[in-house]
Amino acid sequence: MKTPIVNVGIMNETTVSFILHGNYQLLETGAEITGEQLAEIQNEHILYQEKGYQELHFKPLHPDSFFELKSVTIGLKFHWQRKEDQCFSGTLRIVIDGEHLAVINQIDTESYLTSVISSEMSAHASKELLKAHAVISRSWLLAQIEKNQQLKSQEKSQQSYFQDEKQLIRWYDREDHTLFDVCADDHCQRYQGITRASTPIVREVIQETWGEILSENHCICDARFSKCCGGVTEQFEYCWEPVPHSYLIALRDSKENSFPDLTQEKEAEKWIRTAPEAFCNTQDKGILCQVLNNYDQETTDFYRWKVTYIQEELSALIYKKSGIDFGRIIDLIPVSRGTSGRIDQLKIIGTQRTYIIGKELEIRRTLSESHLYSSAFVVEKEDIQEGIPGRFLLIGAGWGHGVGLCQIGAAMMSTAGYNYRQILSHYYPGAIIEKRY
Repeated sequence: MKTPIVNVGIMNETTVSFILHGNYQLLETGAEITGEQLAEIQNEHILYQEKGYQELHFKPLHPDSFFELKSVTIGLKFHWQRKEDQCFSGTLRIVIDGEHLAVINQIDTESYLTSVISSEMSAHASKELLKAHAVISRSWLLAQIEKNQQLKSQEKSQQSYFQDEKQLIRWYDREDHTLFDVCADDHCQRYQGITRASTPIVREVIQETWGEILSENHCICDARFSKCCGGVTEQFEYCWEPVPHSYLIALRDSKENSFPDLTQEKEAEKWIRTAPEAFCNTQDKGILCQVLNNYDQETTDFYRWKVTYIQEELSALIYKKSGIDFGRIIDLIPVSRGTSGRIDQLKIIGTQRTYIIGKELEIRRTLSESHLYSSAFVVEKEDIQEGIPGRFLLIGAGWGHGVGLCQIGAAMMSTAGYNYRQILSHYYPGAIIEKRY
């Protein structure tokens, strides 16, 4: 089996400014092109060099050639959102996406992974941690490509929400992408091309795990991961489609196996209000810098955290993010929790409306200008006057959805002497490492 080619969506804009460093061939005309370029959407065409196209493909004519995209948004809708110029190897593809241009990088899987490992984590992380991440990133990517092919062969679209007058239960997955396999941001996997400097150890890691994936019954595992599980990992179906995955289950992130039933409100509240021992319960900066890039390190409290809103802030925020006017917010009540204590259905009670939202990412987006660190939180109401709280305190646990590998926990495991196979066995029980190509 040859190394698969992946199509990565980088940005979506009305105008795309880029520089071709080295010689490229524009496949639509056969012309050789280099230097500064500009493409924009106009009259349902791509306007490029005063001509209209439906697609543009810029293929490098030399292995050292690369293209530079200007003002790429990273951390979209997260608290670290910003723009930066980024460089990429491989083919540059520009296609029409409604009233915008979708910019896509076509690249082989292993080159893609070299960037992902350096973008998701520090390229200076321990080798066993990087090897574990290479295997799960490769597994997740190939699983998404397979799923994309299956969805294209089906006549009906993938369902990703349930909605009626009382509730909206929605989850966000890579089925949102139809023009490419995966995006370049945290919605899928961070991919920042050759902008994030790789190191010899990252290239060694890719070579030593070349073609290795996690599998179960010879099927590629949908190997999810997040920054910090908060002490217990979450089951897949509480965050995405209601289809259980036997290798994505609730696990204590420590040497101990036992933990309370965090789907029960009293147990979840006790768990979140304390800080139980776990691999990911650390403030060791030397460990954290292996997992957290510079902008991630702006986040200091992630194992346990607090967010405070006054009434006016919270009611305005929920109206802005949900489009529903609840009036003044009376209460936020967990309807159900997942196995890590993350809320997967939350009842919002206001003076004008009561409504249930879920799943975890919908909750995190609704209760923050960007994203709450996680949906594993308990609510304290303060300054209550005539039944209306003047202030809400959210006390939470973890960073991200908590499914699969916990990056900070895995970093601690590697420092403690666990090898990458042991790390993967801990976070994906029952899955095996298989070499696919």
